[in-house]
Amino acid sequence: MQIFIKTEDYELWNIIVKGPYVSMTTVDTKIVKKTEEQYTEEDFDRLSKNCETMHILYRSLDANECNRICPCKSVKEIWDKLVVTYEGTSQVGETNINMFVHQYELFKMQLDETIKEMFTHFINIINHLKSLVRHLPTKRWSGKLFHVFPRANGVPRPPQLKKLKILRP
Repeated sequence: MQIFIKTEDYELWNIIVKGPYVSMTTVDTKIVKKTEEQYTEEDFDRLSKNCETMHILYRSLDANECNRICPCKSVKEIWDKLVVTYEGTSQVGETNINMFVHQYELFKMQLDETIKEMFTHFINIINHLKSLVRHLPTKRWSGKLFHVFPRANGVPRPPQLKKLKILRP
């Protein structure tokens, strides 16, 4: 969603992150909100961006989600509610990170699993971690794949591995 909005108009993403544009003016050294009669063409353009951003979010949601965000007055409120709904609070996020780190640390290839199935399962764990942590260095997880295959010490290797040859320089 974030990428879509940024490609539509980067200013729309700023409205979501920073909050809606509010037209202000100075009256007797005090800054106050402008009345609609005081709006300039620039104010109307910026205010229409607020509405455009809200429209994009409403268009992208189903009826149940629209009902959930209906009471929100600004796009920032809508976005913050969607973030909590789909990503959870920071406590939920920390729990999810711990769960996927645990899955990552215990990850092993199962005897009845093909290499393709194992790799798909592994990449799913990595993608979940990347979405939660925001930065997961490739070096950290790429070496893990060399250690997930069942060992030859009394444990039969999957048939796919018997065909693999290690090339040494």
